[in-house]
Amino acid sequence: MLPILEAGEETLVGGQAVVEGVMMRAPHSYCVAVRKPNGQLVTSEMPIERISEKHKIFKYPLLRGLGTLYQALKLGGKALNFSALASLDEEKDGKPNAGNDKPKEVPGWTMTLPVIFSFLFFIFMYKFVPLFLVTRLAKVYPVFEGRVVSTLADGGIRLALLLILLYGFSKLKDMRRMFQYHGAEHKVVFNFESGQPVTIENAQRFTTFHPRCGTSFLVVVFLLAIPLYALIPFDGFAAKLLSRVVLIPLLIGISYELIFYAARKRGSLLALLTAPGLWTQRITTKPPSDDQAAVAIHALEGAMALEKSQGGQLVIA
Repeated sequence: MLPILEAGEETLVGGQAVVEGVMMRAPHSYCVAVRKPNGQLVTSEMPIERISEKHKIFKYPLLRGLGTLYQALKLGGKALNFSALASLDEEKDGKPNAGNDKPKEVPGWTMTLPVIFSFLFFIFMYKFVPLFLVTRLAKVYPVFEGRVVSTLADGGIRLALLLILLYGFSKLKDMRRMFQYHGAEHKVVFNFESGQPVTIENAQRFTTFHPRCGTSFLVVVFLLAIPLYALIPFDGFAAKLLSRVVLIPLLIGISYELIFYAARKRGSLLALLTAPGLWTQRITTKPPSDDQAAVAIHALEGAMALEKSQGGQLVIA
């Protein structure tokens, strides 16, 4: 869930699924709630600054998307680190941990390598592979030499790779549970946004498909890349690949702005851009159990309590 509305009078909640838990964030606070193997809940709360408040440059259109995504990835990494340690920390010195015992955090620098690997994997899987396959096809079928046709084929391959990868993950037991917590996060956010009391019963009435989901954002990035890449005036493989890497920040910035307005004007024609992302969430979200919804609510309550203690206005966006 991307916290994409940055207006000062709005408190918009978002978050993400983690290992056996959920991270929720408000504009100036976040909370991770994790269910340990022994059934006890552990939490980690932390006040945060909006990236646009810390660095004024990220208040401007196009740039604010980059800043928001950077902070979301940074907080998401911390939340995943906490949840992974909590899920493995059932025993300590041969004795069961108390429910309030929090696992020690791994130093921040240890998260750098996974981030670098993820970025390189993204470049290889979604930039290099589609372009390479289309280039090979063009040598057999001349029709793929045309810029429009090759770009459409490239975009189709890119989306197919994404869907295949997500579908494969959804068949793994551990990932399926994370996708259930992803669904719990969406239901609780919908419940909060509705203005109704946030309860398990109320949350379970809502859908698991939310337009501000990171899945929707990624699909918009992939779709927007098709017309943008068609404008690239290069024909060589290396030049095309390099230009696509260089254009990643622009793609992120434009996609953010489109989802920004789509989220504020739901039901508009612009909101149709989020429809493919909502369809994809049929893979990345699953109906949660009441226990999983309770974890998401606990995370939301922790984030909002910390927000209130800092003087934040608990206004529904």
